[in-house]
Amino acid sequence: MPITDKFFAINIRKYLALGDDHEAGEPALIQLLSGFSCPKNPDVEHFLKKNAIEFTKKNQSVTYLVFSKDNGEMLGYFTLALKPLTIRGETVSNTTKRKLLRVSELDVKSDTYTMSAYLIAQLGKNYADGRNREIAGKELIELAWMIIEKTQYMFGGMVTFLEAEKEEKLLSFYRDNSFSQFDTRQTASGTTEPHELVQLLRLL
Repeated sequence: MPITDKFFAINIRKYLALGDDHEAGEPALIQLLSGFSCPKNPDVEHFLKKNAIEFTKKNQSVTYLVFSKDNGEMLGYFTLALKPLTIRGETVSNTTKRKLLRVSELDVKSDTYTMSAYLIAQLGKNYADGRNREIAGKELIELAWMIIEKTQYMFGGMVTFLEAEKEEKLLSFYRDNSFSQFDTRQTASGTTEPHELVQLLRLL
């Protein structure tokens, strides 16, 4: 069964465009988000409830809510953004380098490729009332990828990346979904201890 027969994704801008309408506008969106639960990753839950609306209003990112076509329940969400990305040549294959040259600025001296890239900033399933069992992580990524492909069709670009905790089960999941590690990055947050994130990319 095609994934579009099972799920649909809504850009939260559609709610925000209706302003203070309590039935379908921002108040309704806030109420909807309050029912999201992700105990396995509190950061994913915190972002959706505390940051997703403001980040979308500021054009820093856009969040999409994923619903079941069967019962209309919210099953998860993903957040996409356009970000500058620099990739060190030593971390990727020669084939990847040739592809990156099409969409990047090469600094020969430092052997780095700098470009605009699509970022999957957040990805999470809704565990409230067991709804997480109604959608697989692979399906959630596929829905995000469909949006990225539509954007790429209209505006170009080639590189999609994400950052993940250094956990083998999680990294294996992303590798199984065609992402490959190219580097690591130390977080710099004033609220949490700095730690290492693994950076993975996938080419369109």
